[in-house]
Amino acid sequence: MTSVPSHPVLTCAEAKVWEARCLKDEAAEWDAMQRAGAAVARAVEEDFKEIGGLPVRARLLVLVGKGHNGGDALLAAQAILPRYPQSTAEILLCFGEPALRPLARRSLDELLRAAGPRARVRSVVEFGASERAELLGQNFDLCMDGIFGFQFRSPMDKATVGMIAWVNQHPRIRLRAAVDLPSGVGRVSAPTVYRADFTYATGIVKSPLLLSANIAAVGRLRYLDLGFFEAQHGEPNAPDRVLLPSILGPLTELRSPQSDKRTFGHLCVVGGSASYPGAVVLAVRAALRSGVGLITAFVPERFAPEYAVSHPEIMWVGCPQNSAGGLSSDCLPALRERLKRASALLVGPGLGADPETIELVRRIAAEVKVPILLDADALRPEVVHELGKKSFICTPHAGEFKRIAGKLGLREFCKKQGGVIVLKGPMTQVCSGAPASVKANRALKHRVTSPAIYCSLFGGPVLARGGSGDMLAGLIGGLLAQKPDDPLLAASRGVVWHGLAADLLARAHGQVAVENSQLLEQLGPALHHTHG
Repeated sequence: MTSVPSHPVLTCAEAKVWEARCLKDEAAEWDAMQRAGAAVARAVEEDFKEIGGLPVRARLLVLVGKGHNGGDALLAAQAILPRYPQSTAEILLCFGEPALRPLARRSLDELLRAAGPRARVRSVVEFGASERAELLGQNFDLCMDGIFGFQFRSPMDKATVGMIAWVNQHPRIRLRAAVDLPSGVGRVSAPTVYRADFTYATGIVKSPLLLSANIAAVGRLRYLDLGFFEAQHGEPNAPDRVLLPSILGPLTELRSPQSDKRTFGHLCVVGGSASYPGAVVLAVRAALRSGVGLITAFVPERFAPEYAVSHPEIMWVGCPQNSAGGLSSDCLPALRERLKRASALLVGPGLGADPETIELVRRIAAEVKVPILLDADALRPEVVHELGKKSFICTPHAGEFKRIAGKLGLREFCKKQGGVIVLKGPMTQVCSGAPASVKANRALKHRVTSPAIYCSLFGGPVLARGGSGDMLAGLIGGLLAQKPDDPLLAASRGVVWHGLAADLLARAHGQVAVENSQLLEQLGPALHHTHG
């Protein structure tokens, strides 16, 4: 099994130890802060494209604390302002200028030298009614929060509570960004926390960012890799990990000139019904984009001729239908014969919930010898039970996961059931019953890593449309057919690819006026974008 490109999620205490290991003097700290500031600026500019991009006359509001987080926010502002020559920044020093630590002070000096009069600085030791009234009447395109870092400890002082509450309620801030963690979020979070649209985890993703209690404050989480887990530092063990875009690297490489269609696997797809005729089409179209060599799709016989005309690359097999318009059990013999030449099987897109069809799926799960991916209506307890120790992937959303797992959590269910589970959601998680392929490091206490959970921080609300899950299933199915011996890699790679394509789609066309199938056109650019 290939090691999945990923980095560990650490607790705040572990992150403190690890940063001290990587940043041994002030020069190293300053270098890391400069990289963090530049990375935050780039990421903010990219994410702002989802709402039209930062305007030429962008107005920034920067909330600065005492330490490195405030310095990172200042350096991010310093990077943004020159690229938008008519932009301005309002800098609020939340604890006053004398409280700035040396590197935060240096960051402020760098910003003022670069921006000159376009950056206005004010000390706000007491955030009173006059300050609120003045700033409330102003429009801001971007607010960056750098008040507290991951070493935040409650309680928060009254003035800062007032400032954060005011920013959260401000009606004219287009995008709220948090550097590393939203202020007030930590090992124990404060009652009042900064509510971000995007949180940019710098260097290390800290575990409070993944807690369900902090979802509303974190918004969409981005990981900015600063090289803290490069070879010279090693890597700590951790039960939660974040997937890296480098997982797509092999897909950008040249294929062997001696290849033929059998080289890249053969995926069989079972799906479609009168109730959901389009889902299986979306799935096979995504599978085609995965690079798989051959696809055979088993669909109700009434749809096969039409599908063959619109997508002739697919081998469409029309199957007997039952009275509900779904697949009947009579298609099992043809499926058995075709599966002898397949390298993977996808079952579920548009299948419907007719009892006869579900019984067909149960029998398929009991008999299949190739790796199988179950999606949508194929995700039934009686079907999953038949998988036993087979190689399989399940791709449920929250409701489907509850249907197959009951009261068990993701890690507990995966440990019990085995296989690979892709739990879809605002932050999709991939869990494997196999141990994580990472090395423990004595710098941190050893923690059990089996089963590991891999988090994808790519994608966003543009995916909140019917059909996006069908395309994800097809994409993963095609990758599984090419790598049938490594379902964890196929699932993780598919989730990252799908999410990156969604990011590109939203940045190109916005979050609203798009069709879900446009995602397919971004799969190629997503590979190029990753390679670049």
